[in-house]
Amino acid sequence: MREVDVAVIGAGPAGLFTAYYAGFRGLSVAVVDALPEPGGQITAMYPEKLIFDVAGLPTIKGRDLVANLVAQAAPFAPDYLLGTRAEKLSYTDGRPVLGLAGGQQLGCGAVIITGGLGSFTPRPLPVADSFAGTGIVYFVPQPAELADRDVLIVGGGDSAFDWALTLQPLARSVTLVHRREKFRAHASTVSRVLGLPVRVVVNAEVTRLHGDDRVTGAEITIRGGTAELLPVDTVIAALGFTADLGPLAEWGLRLDRRHVVVDSAMATNLPRVFAAGDITEYPGKVRLIATGFGEAATAVNNAAVAIDPSAHLFPGHSSDAS
Repeated sequence: MREVDVAVIGAGPAGLFTAYYAGFRGLSVAVVDALPEPGGQITAMYPEKLIFDVAGLPTIKGRDLVANLVAQAAPFAPDYLLGTRAEKLSYTDGRPVLGLAGGQQLGCGAVIITGGLGSFTPRPLPVADSFAGTGIVYFVPQPAELADRDVLIVGGGDSAFDWALTLQPLARSVTLVHRREKFRAHASTVSRVLGLPVRVVVNAEVTRLHGDDRVTGAEITIRGGTAELLPVDTVIAALGFTADLGPLAEWGLRLDRRHVVVDSAMATNLPRVFAAGDITEYPGKVRLIATGFGEAATAVNNAAVAIDPSAHLFPGHSSDAS
């Protein structure tokens, strides 16, 4: 069984800042996330979107914020266990033990849950079920990899239009297909995309994918029966996500719908288990990235005392460190 001072469940902004702050406090850290990349919802859904409400940063792209948070934590060498889900919680001699997918055990001094929306999985593209090849994606970690490709984006929300904005300068062609006439994306983003050489097809659905090992084309059917075959190298299914607490719901945490109830110390009702970020609930809760950063520091400082009762709750300011 591996041992670590603090196990952070969730690699979104609050989780990444938790990893930094725990390292600053001299604690060893493992960050567990079911997604294959750090950044949580930002990386999955709006990496190129501008964020305006992070203190000290007038504006920053989601992807850049994630990169900065990873770089901030890097000097303390957190162990990233990505593509791995925390499934079980038990205790040995009063210390939490996380059971991870695949059977790995992670002994912890404390657990800090920063899971944001909880586990979220992309809504599937129905036509993909009958296609055995590759080329269908739900995330685009590296947009440059789609340079000079014919890209089809399916969806009408913010993520679909964000991908269109990001990929239009890189791809050979970008087509966006939405089954309705109205979009769920922000009006200004829609307006920007409509002003670009991006083909937008409404009242239409993808009804068939062509290709053997890889997508080579997609058949779209417009309401009324008109069908068209498009040359396509990559299909991005931006159909949204379903979110739930997953296995965390079975741990005995006090919950308020999909959120974990905490007190002013960010402590849950379970020993040595804390939480921070959007997943938390308490009177007056405001779900902002900026709020999550403060909650992360509070959770770490209180976890440090739970691990070592002789430790100081407040370790001093980071500017005092040499």
